[in-house]
Amino acid sequence: MKPSVSRRAFVAGCAAVGAALPVSGCLHAAAQKERNGRVACGTFALDESRVRFFCPLVREPLRVLVLGDTHLHLDDARGEPFKGYSGRMAKAYDRTRHYKNGAETNPQACFEASLTLAKERQSDLVVLVGDLFSFPSEAAVEWALGKLKGSGLPYLYVSGNHDWHYEGMEGTGAALRAEWAEKRLGPLYQGRSALMQAVDVKGVCFVAIDNSTYEILPEQLAFFRRQVKRERPLVLCMHVPLYAPGRDLGFGCGHPQWGASSDRNWKIERRPQWPASGHTEVTMAFHREVFSASHLLGVFAGHTHQQSLDVVNGVPQFVTPANATGGSLVVDVFESDGR
Repeated sequence: MKPSVSRRAFVAGCAAVGAALPVSGCLHAAAQKERNGRVACGTFALDESRVRFFCPLVREPLRVLVLGDTHLHLDDARGEPFKGYSGRMAKAYDRTRHYKNGAETNPQACFEASLTLAKERQSDLVVLVGDLFSFPSEAAVEWALGKLKGSGLPYLYVSGNHDWHYEGMEGTGAALRAEWAEKRLGPLYQGRSALMQAVDVKGVCFVAIDNSTYEILPEQLAFFRRQVKRERPLVLCMHVPLYAPGRDLGFGCGHPQWGASSDRNWKIERRPQWPASGHTEVTMAFHREVFSASHLLGVFAGHTHQQSLDVVNGVPQFVTPANATGGSLVVDVFESDGR
């Protein structure tokens, strides 16, 4: 069976994080019992786009589907006043080419197919790790909400940088995120905070932190610390992947080179340039604490549109393939260590 990442790419990634893991059709790795003060609580396996966790603290099987970067760009007459801000991203996914059973499909069809897969698997949770939309159009949000509600599936949503970004609109990233989370994205949070959420499912806590500005706020760091103190299995979900050694700025949360001098796309995306000072100390502290957190099974992110795996201090970080072209990660959590 063909592995989900190439041997060369995966071995390079493992070397970068100091973990030499075997590569085959099925990758299986024991999370270290203790390393640099971190106490792990199980093992994991990766086989194509299927992730399995084996944790002795879990008492019943748990099924999850993780989706990222669907980039829905539906719009209607209500979006006319925003055409000057949405035009580039509306065109970016107009002709997304993906073939399934010989037929070309599109982001809407891929999203619907993913929800069908989740229903067939009787998933306990669908996790949406951002960029569900290319821009926050009313039509796209209403369509996605209708599909999610119609599926009857429990879901957890955290925004990506495109979900709230109308390109060229005045304001800081933090201010625009707050504005459009309230104006358009609000129903997707189901009464929870847009910045930080925690949902317990069958004894596993799924923590969602919005890092779509690449930065972490003090209240988000405090929230994460509280979840870690509860000492039960955790899964962290966010849009921008956390930096792992050897990774580029697509893994921009906590990246030591993140800042104005490395920001190549701010003019294209018509947004403020990243700060010359780089990350805040809060963001860097969050990065350190995630990879030393006890009982953290793993991290799920999106943003890069390419499936990848990094292991940092025994913690696996999985990046989802783009759902705009049919990608997803099927996740199972089992009791025991997988033997």
